Amino acid sequence: MVLINEGEINLPKTPGLTDLSFECLLPATEYPFARYQSGFQKPSYYLSVLEQLKVQGKAFSFRVLRQLDNGQALDLPLSMMVTLEKYTISEDVKNGLDFTVSIDLKQYREYGTKTFTIQKKETSKPEATVTESRPEKEPEKNYTIKKGDNLWKIARKELGDELRWKDIYELNKDTIEAAARKYGKKSSSNGHWIYPGVVLRLPA
Repeated sequence: MVLINEGEINLPKTPGLTDLSFECLLPATEYPFARYQSGFQKPSYYLSVLEQLKVQGKAFSFRVLRQLDNGQALDLPLSMMVTLEKYTISEDVKNGLDFTVSIDLKQYREYGTKTFTIQKKETSKPEATVTESRPEKEPEKNYTIKKGDNLWKIARKELGDELRWKDIYELNKDTIEAAARKYGKKSSSNGHWIYPGVVLRLPA
């Protein structure tokens, strides 16, 4: 593409499908190099398979394999789903009774269609209104200090978390300090001194 006053540019495109073309020999004689897992097959067998793949038009798996002289298989990084586009049979007197077949394959990709359902909005019905409901505020809870209590135990028992003893202290600081002075203490030392009978407010 060429832009005015900007020169030539290259716009990347979505890569197309891969085309594969190769020739293969179909031996009519059981040569030493012709190895078959299920036994020797005549060329007519493979030609019938090629014709069936072409007529059915279905995708199939294609993989290229190589084998060393010692029998070790080399799996090349060429494996894909393909379709058989066409094949051509070549007969040459140099090949004797054997056949040479040229095969053209094309890469296959799965695809599908997307469907959309369009719904007409009904305007005759009144629009629904959403009202927000708030939970009622929980009533405030109190706790009367018992002998052997401390803020840490009270927080664990009543609030489920002993670390919230500081919340109890901050909420009842004046009450706790007043009780400490009543019992001759200048300070409750951040709630370490609490006394039975004192009523504490518990945080939510």
